[in-house]
Amino acid sequence: MSSHEKINYVEFPAKDLAATKAFFTAVFGWSFVDYGPDYTAFSNAGLDGGFFKSDLVASTDNGGALIVFYSNNLEQTRAKIEEAGGSILKPVFSFPGGRRFHFGDPNGNEYAVWSDI
Repeated sequence: MSSHEKINYVEFPAKDLAATKAFFTAVFGWSFVDYGPDYTAFSNAGLDGGFFKSDLVASTDNGGALIVFYSNNLEQTRAKIEEAGGSILKPVFSFPGGRRFHFGDPNGNEYAVWSDI
């Protein structure tokens, strides 16, 4: 059941939907359902959402919101991202409360992963 006036869904641009699905399935175990050739919805991510066909890219450099994942093992998650074809945009750095890094998915969208360990 959806909660009144709470964030319920998020959508991202994607140049290559097949590469996007392969990446997020391999790294994070997401599930996908296609809705036509230009849209795929994901679940099993903590928050449901989708990817729409677009040449645009979501990044903090162009004012986009930053989606931040949590990891119990930052180095292991970073390795999975690199093995699946993601790119490290900002290497691991410390901040008050933990450490994090930023990565790009196969489309160039920017995300971050943090850990308090």
